[in-house]
Amino acid sequence: MAVPDSLKKRVSELRAELKRHAELYYVQDSPEISDFEYDQLLRDLAAAEEKYPELQTADSPTHRVGGAPREGFVKVEHSEPMMSLDNALDIGELRAFYVKMAQALGMGSVQVLCEPKIDGLAVSLIYEDGLFISGATRGDGRVGEDITSNLRTIKSLPLSLLEAPAGRLEIRGEICMDKKGFAALNAAREDAGESLFANPRNAAAGSVRQLDPKVTAARKLKIYLYQIVEPQRHGVKSQEEMLETIRRLGLPVQGSERLCSNIEEIEKYLEEWTVKRFEHPIDTDGVVVKLNDIGLRSMLGATSKAPRWAIAFKFPPEQKVTRIIDIEITVGRTGTLTPTAVLEPVHLSGTVVKRAILHNQDDIDRKDIRIGDYVLVHKAGEIIPEVIRVEKERRPEGTAPFLIPDRCPVCGSKAVRLIGESAVKCTNRSCPAQIKEGISHFASRSAMDIRGLGEKIVALLVEKEIVSDFADLYRISENELIPLGRMGEKSARNIMEALEKSKKRPLGALINALGIRNVGVRTANDLAEKFRSIEALSETAVNKTAELESAEGIGPVIAESLRTFFVEPHNVHVIERLKDAGVNMVIDTPAEAGDDLPWKGLKFVLTGELSSMTRPEAAEKIRALGGTTSDSVSRKTDFVVTGEKPGSKLLKARTLGIDILEEEDFIKRLTEAQ
Repeated sequence: MAVPDSLKKRVSELRAELKRHAELYYVQDSPEISDFEYDQLLRDLAAAEEKYPELQTADSPTHRVGGAPREGFVKVEHSEPMMSLDNALDIGELRAFYVKMAQALGMGSVQVLCEPKIDGLAVSLIYEDGLFISGATRGDGRVGEDITSNLRTIKSLPLSLLEAPAGRLEIRGEICMDKKGFAALNAAREDAGESLFANPRNAAAGSVRQLDPKVTAARKLKIYLYQIVEPQRHGVKSQEEMLETIRRLGLPVQGSERLCSNIEEIEKYLEEWTVKRFEHPIDTDGVVVKLNDIGLRSMLGATSKAPRWAIAFKFPPEQKVTRIIDIEITVGRTGTLTPTAVLEPVHLSGTVVKRAILHNQDDIDRKDIRIGDYVLVHKAGEIIPEVIRVEKERRPEGTAPFLIPDRCPVCGSKAVRLIGESAVKCTNRSCPAQIKEGISHFASRSAMDIRGLGEKIVALLVEKEIVSDFADLYRISENELIPLGRMGEKSARNIMEALEKSKKRPLGALINALGIRNVGVRTANDLAEKFRSIEALSETAVNKTAELESAEGIGPVIAESLRTFFVEPHNVHVIERLKDAGVNMVIDTPAEAGDDLPWKGLKFVLTGELSSMTRPEAAEKIRALGGTTSDSVSRKTDFVVTGEKPGSKLLKARTLGIDILEEEDFIKRLTEAQ
């Protein structure tokens, strides 16, 4: 059936209109229509393309919604290595870099282009005759991962260029999430009971490296481009001209760059951005300084990791003085009393800081922190407010050393500090504060994974006396959930479904969920593998403590924690009620059945941040296939699975010649083995 000319015209108009509104919304932050109106236009276009497939084009806005999930990422070799930059941690190091570069070129001074450094995920894009063809992550600099489907979901990335340069154009930049989008994402995850991202960079990296493009499409990612590969082939002679060319092609550029002709101008720019970075919508941890003249760069060359014509100046952490108004005590799930300094509000690293955790009595004593003190604060890692020191010369008269109380501020029970421990703990296991924190831990992803049961809902359930322990969760009804925090029927139904699904969680997850002191994810899974049922674990802990102490990886401390937990009648009663509710209490496959599992006998070590799953989730998948995990690398290790920012374990694995699996390789092997 021929496509009516009127429909061809309407489709062309829809595409142009959608692209214009996407530019206004995602790039200029000045939308003219509502999300509903935009979605309606998109549906009209999708309907036309579905009826007449010949109307589809590679740059259609309908390609941004995300396709079907994939089994793994395909590796891509970069045409030119994607190098990292050396860092200058203070102005002296930056001066030394500038002088050395100018001297190497035989010049007294050189022009450089300065721009804020984006804290995101580096990517490389390929356009052919003006159309977006593919994109890949930086990877190890030489080989990255094909993330084309995910890149198509980023609204600010044009699928076709305003100008269409003939042939291939490779262009590089950074994917990031702005501060507003990051805050919204974490708020949604908190409401859903999911773990929070540590910072916008982690959120962006985790969003891009999703096997399901629909997940990426749901995140408000942005992309900014700053480098054309082989610029001189495209007639580009300077970094300043490069950014202008990128703008002219219709690609997003961060902006705020400045051409500087000497070190004094560079220092002025750095001074400005040391302050301006906090108002910048994107997280930036420094300024990139690049030799402007591209023709001169070849004279300087590069090391094996970084070019000699560019450097990243890293901002020092901002520090400010404020006053401690009060010190408040909160109670965690294990009964630990944690002191928090209530501060006179101070603007720090882009946010207003009102509180800072003081950790424990030792921390307070070591720094001699008192109510009324003036203190120097900063954000540890640019995230967590922390007291650096007390300004003792400004200490008011009449202040007194602060002591964590010997009574719980929530229930009034005795609080004690055990020998050899730094924490002061409430001794009442029925303390409402402990109940809330304990249930939140029980519902967490590494435990029973009850999605949607976040801290706010848990707090309301406890406050309204609907639940008082873990087992009560399996007695609540949908009608009891709906009134909580204006939840609504759909959210309540989702929680009920998650509760039902959690009954089938593996034994190791349940043991971790119980919140036994000194028993974390790894130990819980080891105990599950060894004892294979809660009943056997309890029997050994209570009646055969010596046997438990001698077991590999347990020892006297954990054995005593297990014994203390299982001799408590209240805990035994809760476990019986969990069993009655249908919660899995055993590993139901015979031990010998594990001989047929594909990874039987293989030992894995996990290092770095995985983007497609948490490390506990990865360890759970390994164990389900018969493998084991360890915290340390040895000659007995078969594989080291590495994610972003791996630690010293990776270096040791290379030294010992152990097989290293990058995340995409690990996922591929998982898929094949399942």
